[in-house]
Amino acid sequence: MPNVEMYTKAFCPFCVRAKSLLKGKGVKVDDIPAAMDRDKRREMNERSGRNTFPQIFIDGKHVGGCDDLFALERSGKLDALLGL
Repeated sequence: MPNVEMYTKAFCPFCVRAKSLLKGKGVKVDDIPAAMDRDKRREMNERSGRNTFPQIFIDGKHVGGCDDLFALERSGKLDALLGL
């Protein structure tokens, strides 16, 4: 199973949607609350180049946010990234 990291913000509907999609595939997500943690937010920005939530990484590769994750799912590419 791949290592999936997700930088999140409390009460973020996009974070909830992304986690739900991954959970439905049986994938464990390493949730990194970053909205109120300046260092984690800086880390997220340095790794992704983005400031919006969530930011998702699969095996260290940045795949984007919620919309990007769902685009991968629609195109049939997400399962391959997850090794499913």
